[in-house]
Amino acid sequence: MSDENGTPSPATGPRPEPLRFFGTTWVDRTNGYTARRIGVAVGSLAAAVVSCLVLRFAYQGLQIAEVGSFVTLLMVVMFAICSALAFRHTWDGFTKRPDPDRQASLRGLLAIGFVGSLLAYFFRSLVEAPGERLHREEYETARKQYEKRSTRRSGNPSKKRRRS
Repeated sequence: MSDENGTPSPATGPRPEPLRFFGTTWVDRTNGYTARRIGVAVGSLAAAVVSCLVLRFAYQGLQIAEVGSFVTLLMVVMFAICSALAFRHTWDGFTKRPDPDRQASLRGLLAIGFVGSLLAYFFRSLVEAPGERLHREEYETARKQYEKRSTRRSGNPSKKRRRS
């Protein structure tokens, strides 16, 4: 009926797109879906905490180097703003497909604000698999369109009776 990732095996029709860490278990929420969500939540929160510790060491390095309060303030403000922007961008990416050109132009900002992205991943995994709502809407739309197309035509059109 399904493979090891939980992918339903329909003979025809659209197939669900796999999500990172979840495969296609999000479709019917089986095969350890809840455990995976808990694991993703704990993992992303742990990664965010470790990332904050690394940033703390960087901050202490600036204090030891005595670069001045202006540079230290710039670093703190830069990471705070980039993290907030990365959080918002990542959060929006769970509900709509991001523009590839915009994604490429924001790559540096997202790298600097990685803590924000990790926190967005954590908060979203408390509700659902990150990106599940978007993928579910697309999958349901594709299934409805497929069913509409496949049920519209039935029988051999050449054998239809002609109206007089």
